Amino acid sequence: MALLLLIRHGENDYTKKHKLAGHLPDVHLNEHGQKQAQELADALKDVPIKAIYSSPLERAVETATPIATTHQLEVQIEPNLIETNVGKWQGRSLAALRLYKHWKVVQHAPSRAQFPEGETFYQCQARVVASLDKIIAAHKPPDIIACVFHADPIKLAVSHYLGLPLDNFQRLGCDTASISALYVGEMGASITKLNQRPPFDFLPKENKKK
Repeated sequence: MALLLLIRHGENDYTKKHKLAGHLPDVHLNEHGQKQAQELADALKDVPIKAIYSSPLERAVETATPIATTHQLEVQIEPNLIETNVGKWQGRSLAALRLYKHWKVVQHAPSRAQFPEGETFYQCQARVVASLDKIIAAHKPPDIIACVFHADPIKLAVSHYLGLPLDNFQRLGCDTASISALYVGEMGASITKLNQRPPFDFLPKENKKK
């Protein structure tokens, strides 16, 4: 089985100020986010990562880069790992959005939600899973593959591989600079870690000794 390390990008001023960055360009890691990215790289330096993929958005690439540098790998941009398209809500604060009736749908019945001029969670989940399936197919077990992208897409991917109803995906956690470790194979999937920050302990003991 391939081991996917689903990594959320580090902190930026939008996450810090509780705003939806969406697909906005030039959203970079802030000072704390840069520190988080380096901590991830340091914590993963002895993990035999075979490849690292990233969302095209700057905050994800900037999180992936120190990990790739540590492992002498190239960051491979995967367009379909991009953040959920939140449409007209892009750049808005969560405090303001909570006043909308549709926000409750997004949080409590996401299978029925579509962002204004954006995508549905089903659409987001479908493209992310298709992208991860393609990545898995390009590698051989027991390869360890790092994928750096965004909170909701990560939670939607975990929900899919574990067979959870989409309406339950908001119950999962995904903090900035966290890792969810997911084994995926022909006979199914299992999650060994969810929303974990350094230090990490998710490899079998025999692999850790190598």
